[in-house]
Amino acid sequence: MIITKTPFRMSYVGGGSDIASFYKEHGGAVISAAINHYVYVLVKERFEHGVRVSYSKTENVNSRKKIKHPLVKHALSMLDINQSIEIVSSADIPSSGTGLGSSSSFSVGLIQALSSFAKKPLTPKEYAELACKLEIDLCQSPIGKQDQYAAAFGGLRVYKFNSDDSVTINQVSCNEKTLKELNKQTLSFYIGGDRSANDILREQTLALKSKDKVLATKKMVNLVWNLRDELESQSLLNFGPILHENWIIKREMVSGLSNIFINDLYDQAIDCGATGGKLLGAGGGGFMIFHAPSEQVKSKIRAKFYKLREVFFEIESKGSTIIYQK
Repeated sequence: MIITKTPFRMSYVGGGSDIASFYKEHGGAVISAAINHYVYVLVKERFEHGVRVSYSKTENVNSRKKIKHPLVKHALSMLDINQSIEIVSSADIPSSGTGLGSSSSFSVGLIQALSSFAKKPLTPKEYAELACKLEIDLCQSPIGKQDQYAAAFGGLRVYKFNSDDSVTINQVSCNEKTLKELNKQTLSFYIGGDRSANDILREQTLALKSKDKVLATKKMVNLVWNLRDELESQSLLNFGPILHENWIIKREMVSGLSNIFINDLYDQAIDCGATGGKLLGAGGGGFMIFHAPSEQVKSKIRAKFYKLREVFFEIESKGSTIIYQK
């Protein structure tokens, strides 16, 4: 039996530049952080013949070809696993519509568990690469590459997406005090919403064909380096304003990213003293984060958003790990 524990991620700036249609021509970059909320994947040999997959549903089939869960089906095929097997997944936060990269976290954790089950352990880089192949190539998801790498490597990092399809990974050099302050000054609220991330991402991919949208995405990539320099100077003074600039650019690019409700929440937080923020993920719903530089600002925002569910996130230094193996 093998159990993996894989973190979700919180993306700060540069999102969208990790889509192949953009980075293969212009190069892309994001700053994102793994967070202390996880998806767990259990893999074990099954006594009965066939495959049992348990997630929000349970599948019992006699062949991997009959599995309906696309990620599991293609992962078993990709890793050439044919024996009887049981796969169970569970997550700290619902796996749909949160904007935390949950699908990619599951893919990374699944690949790590299956490769270890097959006695062919891989490196974090290989987990990320195979998860990208699984989601983007085999399952045809219209997503980028940042989530898979954030789940595999953990920590607070810059991911640079090169035109040759390679990814350059660099840790942001923040000291412990700065990381603690960043955790302390970030407020996160679940706003719900019934969104289709794939539809929004498809629209964003199409938008990247227009000249003005390309220029807008390049501006967001430039903000990655501004934010990296700010954090590495052990300062959070401009953290919120950089998030704010990225959010303003991003929400003007794609119609489904934001709506009246989300814009109103954002404006209320700014009126309470937040220096910036953003909606996590593709858009339309999920989690919103805000930079609140003082306890007074945090109290005002919490009072204003008392009807929303606040969830506490902290940066997780570790990527996907095996927490049990027997």
